[in-house]
Amino acid sequence: MKNNLKKVLLLLAVLAAVNLIGSRLFYRFDLTRDHRYTLSQTSLNIIDQAKEPLIIDVFLKGQFPGEFKKLQTETQQILEEFKARNSNITFQFINPLENETQKDTLVQSFMQRGLTPVNVTVNDRGKQSQEMVFPWAIATYKGKSTKIPLLKNLMGASTAEKVVSSVQHLEYAFANAFNTVITVKSKKVAVMKGNGEMPDLLMADFIKQVRENYFIGTFTLDSVAKKPNESLKYLKKYDLAIIAKPTEQFTDQEKLVLDQFVMNGGKTLWLVDQVNIEMDSLYNDAGSTLAFPRDLNLNDLFFKYGIRINPTLVKDVMATPIALATGEKGSATQYTQYPWFYAPLVFPASKNPIVSNLDGIKFEFTNGIEILKNNLRKTVLLQTSPYSKLVGTPVDINLNMVTERPEQSEFKGKGNIPLAVLLEGKFNSVYQNRILPFDEKTFKTQSAQNKMIVVSDGDIIRNQLDKNFQPLELGYDKWTNKLYGNKEFLMNCVNYLLDDNGLINIRSKEVSLPLLDQEKVYAQYNTIQWITVGLPLIILLIFALIFTRLRRKKYAR
Repeated sequence: MKNNLKKVLLLLAVLAAVNLIGSRLFYRFDLTRDHRYTLSQTSLNIIDQAKEPLIIDVFLKGQFPGEFKKLQTETQQILEEFKARNSNITFQFINPLENETQKDTLVQSFMQRGLTPVNVTVNDRGKQSQEMVFPWAIATYKGKSTKIPLLKNLMGASTAEKVVSSVQHLEYAFANAFNTVITVKSKKVAVMKGNGEMPDLLMADFIKQVRENYFIGTFTLDSVAKKPNESLKYLKKYDLAIIAKPTEQFTDQEKLVLDQFVMNGGKTLWLVDQVNIEMDSLYNDAGSTLAFPRDLNLNDLFFKYGIRINPTLVKDVMATPIALATGEKGSATQYTQYPWFYAPLVFPASKNPIVSNLDGIKFEFTNGIEILKNNLRKTVLLQTSPYSKLVGTPVDINLNMVTERPEQSEFKGKGNIPLAVLLEGKFNSVYQNRILPFDEKTFKTQSAQNKMIVVSDGDIIRNQLDKNFQPLELGYDKWTNKLYGNKEFLMNCVNYLLDDNGLINIRSKEVSLPLLDQEKVYAQYNTIQWITVGLPLIILLIFALIFTRLRRKKYAR
C-alpha cells in the first residue's frame, strides 16, 4: 500500500514539475518539409508591435470544394502561429452567406467594399454545382481596418493551382495587412507633375492603394524654372519619386533636380514611353494612326544610369486581347475579342521578390530596354516572351492587324526583350564633369547605395473608368472582363524601393502542397473508398475478436 502511495505521489510530483516547466517554456515545432508555418523574423517584428487587440475576420467558412477547405486549413494554421506569438491577436471564421434571407444584401455589401466573391464549380463524381466563396479577411486594429485577399488571381490556372499559389502568399498577405494597420506611416511618396504626366484620375486606384501605407502628394517641376535650389531642397524631403508617363521634354534644370534627388538617396520609379501612340487614337474611321518617337530629353540620364529605352515598339505573340465591334451597327453590333500583338502579356520569370508569384501583367505599346555596362547591378524584372520582336518607328498602326497570323520564324532569336529593370548600387551623376544648369552648392557626383526601377510603359499604371467616370481597379479590363497583375506589380515596386523592414522578402517564400489527382480519384473511387472506410472497420473487427478471445481465455480459468 505504501509503495503504491509513493508511486502516486511521485507521479503527481513529476506532472506538477512538467506543467510548471511547460508554463514557463513554450515552443512550437514546425515539422513540415518547407517550413511553411515558421514565421519570418520580419513578421514577428511586425506583430510584436500589437499592444492592443488585433482582430481578424476570415470569411472562409461554409460549404465549398476541397481546394478551398485546404486554403481554410492553411489560413487557420498561419493565424494560429501569429496568435501563439502575440496573444493580442484573435481571429474568427465567418460564413457570410449563412443567413439565406439576407444573402443578396450581404453580397452587395461585400462587393461595394471590394470583397468580390468567387464562383467555383464543385465536382462530385461527375455531378457539378456552383458555389459562391468569399476568399477574403479583414484585419482591424485601433479602429483601422484593411482587407486581405486570400486567393490569388492566376489567369488560366485551375482552382487547385490558385490555392497552392495563395498558400505561398499567406504569410506576406497577413504580415503586410498587419503592418498597414499597426505601423504609423512615415515614408513620403511624390507623384511628379509638370511634364505632361498621366492625370491623377487615370491612376487613382494606384494612388489610393499607396496611401494606405505611405504619405503621398504631388510635386510639380514647374517651379524649377524660377526656384531650382528651393525645389530640390523640398523634393529631398520625399523618399520616392514616381514619374508616370511624361509626354513633354525635361529641361536640364529639371533633370539636375531629379539627378540630385537620386544622389541624395531618393528612390525613383520611372514609367516611361519613348514612342508617341495611344490606343484611343486608333478608334477613328480609318482605324489607324502613326506611331513616332517621343523625345523626352532623358536619354543622357538613363545612359549614365546604365540603360537605354529605345524608340521601338514591342510586338509579342503572347498578347492580351482587345474587344472590337463586329457586324452591323445598331442592335446587331457584337463585340469579338482578338489578340493585340502590341499589348504583350508578360509572365514574370525572375525569382526577385518584386515579381515572385505574380500573375500576368498587361503592357500597351511598350518599348524595348537595352542594358548597358556600368558599375550598377541590373536585374531584369519583366521581359517579353521568346516569340516577340521590336518594330522600328515611325510606323503605321492599324486595327486590321488583329487578323494577322504571324509566323513564329519571324520572331526567332529576337524575343526576351527587357521591359522592366531594377538598378541597384552607387549611382554616378549625369552632370559629373559637366557644367551645371544652375549653381547648386550641395551638388554630389555619386550616391550612396541606392535603387530605382525603370519600366518602358507608362500605361502600366493606368486604370480604366466606368460609365460614371469612376476609376476601376488597376489591372482590370472592362472590355474583356480580365484582371491582370499590374496593381500588385507596381505596389511591390513601391514596397521594395521603400521597404526598410524586409517585408517584401517574405514573397519569395516557397511552399509545396501535395494535391490530389482528381482523375485518378474518380477512376479508382470504389477502391479508395474501400481502403479508407472499409479496411479500418475490418482491422477494428479483427482486433475486437482477438481481444475478446484473449479475455475469455484469461478469465476462463
